[in-house]
Amino acid sequence: MDPLSNVLSLLKPKNHLSAGFEAGGEWAVQFPHQGQGIKCGTLIFGECWLKVNDIGEPVLLKAGDSFLLPSGRPFLLASGLDVVPTEAAAIFANKGKRGVVTFNGGGEISLISSRFGLEGEHASILLKMLPPIILIRDEAASEALRWSVERMMDELRDPQPGGFLIVQHLAHMILLQGLRLHVAEEVAAPTSQVGWLFALADRQIGAAIGAIHADPAHRWTLQTLATEAGMSRSTFALRFREKVGETPMDYLTRWRMLLAADRLIHSGDSISVISASLGYESESAFSTAFRKTMGCSPRQYGRGERPNEAASRHVVEERLAS
Repeated sequence: MDPLSNVLSLLKPKNHLSAGFEAGGEWAVQFPHQGQGIKCGTLIFGECWLKVNDIGEPVLLKAGDSFLLPSGRPFLLASGLDVVPTEAAAIFANKGKRGVVTFNGGGEISLISSRFGLEGEHASILLKMLPPIILIRDEAASEALRWSVERMMDELRDPQPGGFLIVQHLAHMILLQGLRLHVAEEVAAPTSQVGWLFALADRQIGAAIGAIHADPAHRWTLQTLATEAGMSRSTFALRFREKVGETPMDYLTRWRMLLAADRLIHSGDSISVISASLGYESESAFSTAFRKTMGCSPRQYGRGERPNEAASRHVVEERLAS
């Protein structure tokens, strides 16, 4: 499985809401904090402003533009930034989990959006690797989204038997296509942004990350990963840290521990089985690495005696900064 699929599979994104929205005249809608998850949307026709709380300047969306909001922050959609906003709850109340909502008569803009919840106390550790706003503005590139968007709008307007599952699958396709297109844009116009998603755009570093995800139990060393990347050991170590924000061995350990945490919750496997499957020769070595990364022992984690999200995130961030 490729790294992007790996990460999203671990997060187990669940589509909690998909809806169409149409508005006309002067309008503004304020959306609340989205919780631990990802909001995605596509503007089908018209223009509107997108403003995410505490994140830079407002963005004018045009027909065909798509956006992903992994930060969970409250955000505003509006015809104009001087319009007094209406709370989203008042507009979408009693509309159920599916359908097309019309505001101010509609007719001037149309968009669809989906909200994904993410499973696991450590989802934020992975989410922080994504930028707070991902915009897909290349019309040719966004053509890949068009089919999914149009099919979803058809399902929302005219529900048919089995439509719930179709909307769920289409929403997942839109999320994945949006992230894939974001990586493609990074390949076309590389930036200085740091994180695993951006690193996938680098052919050599992406190859090393892919090797880690393909076989996390392998006895990887800095040299063998450099060989996977087709680079010298020193050059690889420097570029990996520049692109990903941590050393190759730190990335390997953290990914192993996230996989282990998921299995401690969702499988009946013993700690010894999990540790061996992830390349550790002894349970004690695995437990030491797990405690250092996750902030508690594997047994505590499996019993639900886990540090709260903020504390566990602090442990990981301290480790990455060291």
